[in-house]
Amino acid sequence: MNVEIVELDDRKAKFVLSGATHAFANSLRRGMLAEIPTLAIDYVNIYNNTSVLFDEQLALRLGLIPLKTDLDSYVLPSDCGCGGEGCPQCQVSLTLSVEGPKMAYSTEMVSADPAVTPADAVPIIKLAEGQKISLEAVARLGTGHDHAKWQAGVACGYKNMPHITVLEECDACGMCVDACPRGVLVITDNVAKAVDERACSLCRLCESVCELNWIKVDTYPDSVIFTAESDGSMPITELIIRSADNIKERATALDEYLGIIDA
Repeated sequence: MNVEIVELDDRKAKFVLSGATHAFANSLRRGMLAEIPTLAIDYVNIYNNTSVLFDEQLALRLGLIPLKTDLDSYVLPSDCGCGGEGCPQCQVSLTLSVEGPKMAYSTEMVSADPAVTPADAVPIIKLAEGQKISLEAVARLGTGHDHAKWQAGVACGYKNMPHITVLEECDACGMCVDACPRGVLVITDNVAKAVDERACSLCRLCESVCELNWIKVDTYPDSVIFTAESDGSMPITELIIRSADNIKERATALDEYLGIIDA
């Protein structure tokens, strides 16, 4: 298996995954979307709310605010020694006390753990003169399987890696170059060539305009172009690595289970 990085920053990654099946790529995608735990607000004590939003609507908005997550410091409530009752190991408290006129932002929430803060300045609600909000929000670990608010990965997906072949008989007429909507093809040394196969959308317009069938657009059977984004709760590199580790753990558990059955 080989990984070629195309684009990488703290929240977004694009890479070519080679030597792997589509099943593995899909497992990696599903892991980022549904298997990796993150912190999200799961319970809200509202002490004062004179805004235009009902308490339930306010709580729903708070639940969708991405929180920076340290998976080495917190455990899932189901795995905690407190049995999910709530303790510093499985939950963290954030408070919000604001008064209008102003726009209330997630960054105004005060966390009991300085490492757990909102990932972005998310607008919560616009308060008019005299309107107040005072609340305590409790964040717990969860996975995307349970609710979308615990989904760390967003816009995670992959596509087939294009493979463009131009036969030696090509007469460099340029029709394929003109037809390509992404500028993938150029004329060099009196022959059409692909300058960046990754940019190909597999529309095959170049094939359709070549009357002599001298250009073929196909895909590599064991390569995909993977794109993934994080909601900010953790760096995208950590999300990808944890998803790969999750696949390994599940495969190991399945192997052990099948070994017991065979025995």
